[in-house]
Amino acid sequence: KPALARGELRSIGATTLDEYQKYFEKDKALERRFQIVQVNEPDTLSTVSILRGLKERYENHHKVRIKDDAIIAAVELSNRYITDRFLPDKAIDLMDEAAAKLRMEVDSVPEELDEISRKIKQLEIEREAIKRERDEVKLQQLNKEIAELKEQENSFKAKWQSEKELVNQIQQNKIEIENLKFEAEKAEREGDYGKVAEIRYGKLQALNKEIEDTQRKLHEMQGDSAMIKEEVDAEDIADVVSRWTGIPVSKMLQSEKDKLLNLEEELHQRVIGQDEAIEAVSDAVRRSRAGLQDPKRPIGSFIFLGTTGVGKTELAKALAEFLFDDETMMTRIDMSEYQEKHSVSRLVGAPPGYVGYDEGGQLTEAIRRKPYSVVLFDEIEKAHPDVFNILLQVLDDGRLTDNKGRVVNFKNTIIIMTSNMGSSYIQSQMEKLNSGNKEAIVEETKREVMNMLKKSIRPEFLNRIDETIMFLPLTEKEIRQIVLLQIGSVQKMLAGNGVNLELTNEAIEFIAKAGYDPEFGARPVKRAIQRYLLNDLSKKMLAQDVDRNKPIIVDSFGESLVFRN
Repeated sequence: KPALARGELRSIGATTLDEYQKYFEKDKALERRFQIVQVNEPDTLSTVSILRGLKERYENHHKVRIKDDAIIAAVELSNRYITDRFLPDKAIDLMDEAAAKLRMEVDSVPEELDEISRKIKQLEIEREAIKRERDEVKLQQLNKEIAELKEQENSFKAKWQSEKELVNQIQQNKIEIENLKFEAEKAEREGDYGKVAEIRYGKLQALNKEIEDTQRKLHEMQGDSAMIKEEVDAEDIADVVSRWTGIPVSKMLQSEKDKLLNLEEELHQRVIGQDEAIEAVSDAVRRSRAGLQDPKRPIGSFIFLGTTGVGKTELAKALAEFLFDDETMMTRIDMSEYQEKHSVSRLVGAPPGYVGYDEGGQLTEAIRRKPYSVVLFDEIEKAHPDVFNILLQVLDDGRLTDNKGRVVNFKNTIIIMTSNMGSSYIQSQMEKLNSGNKEAIVEETKREVMNMLKKSIRPEFLNRIDETIMFLPLTEKEIRQIVLLQIGSVQKMLAGNGVNLELTNEAIEFIAKAGYDPEFGARPVKRAIQRYLLNDLSKKMLAQDVDRNKPIIVDSFGESLVFRN
């Protein structure tokens, strides 16, 4: 301190606000010796300028070109999707990783070729195992498959080698240009201007022309299907963001676009009926993937109301399966576990000094790890009213602060809440239904159920929900479709055991009638299948009364099902 005060010691330091508060503010005399300079996070325009300045250094290091749209994408995507770090650091890291990934792809075997080689190895191992079993039919099939894959591998390999030779030639020329530039600068310092002119106006121009010719050849050879890329573009940056966060920001393939346009059909394969709910959820997903959602709020927030067993939770599972190919990739919070006031803190984590402070919250930790997910709050009417206070800022600003003060981003989540509120009223109203009064009864029921909801949930919470959807009780026709769906699952399960199961129309009608209960929805169907079909079938299979070479025909007879084999 005395040396600093006398000016004998001159110091420049860099620290964070938290560290400054911890070490410097305690010592007022030391604090006075320094002039504070606040360094704020640069805005997106300044960050783009910083990255443009660094671009050449990264290009020389990775020996790839970085396009300007890649720089803009790195800044915009990092600013929107990577919320726990700051600019320009996160944007520089994105650009660096995308360039490094591209460089590795240039040097190593392309992914498509590597996959084919692995598949060939796997099939060859399988072939050796089958040779011992002497299964000629399967052996022929494997030989044919291996021959096709080898042909594909050879054509890919030839194309890759040709492209790689040209890319290596371009890179060699670039290294030579760098060396010549260094030589020219050295000659200029030494006053050898003849050599400078020879390099700058002779050798360098010849090399640049050679690079242009080679690049033209490369583009002609690649056409639309390049195996080697040597330019980092916005798509490469989007791929890195997707890998870091799990949020699909990369360009959609045509197959994915088609799937999104027909999302209702995809969801109807698992959820029968409930067109309004499926349409609302599908629209929210499409808005998100088209980049038209509000960037300050979650992708969509819904309350599903209705009687038990009509598909409220099943729709959330079907959506998770569509988005992630796995229905378990869903954050499910059962609100019946949050009935007491003190249990509310489990969502964001216990406060300091309480047991479990280090563990974090059940909701906040799940979303920090998987920022792109479906969040299901099951049976919200059972939760303590304080839970809704916590969820207000999630629905409004798409953010929630956990017990350690970390801000968790909910802007890439779909929030679904289910409730059985008013289910007895819905049921009694639906019993009055006929073809003439359907619309009037449904409208009246919706109005009354919404009034019930307003009485139990605060208006400021309901006002932040995108859509409140009432699920209608299932009709006999829909129950029959559910029977077909459930039987399909049973057939798939039995096919794995080498058993072929077929049901007559009469058997399906019998199960549909036995499983139809408007009050309980689709769940009695599962129980009817277990009681009338699976119980008897399991006995027959254990007693080895089933000939696996012939299909098992299931028919109805009186009050039970009969099996013919």
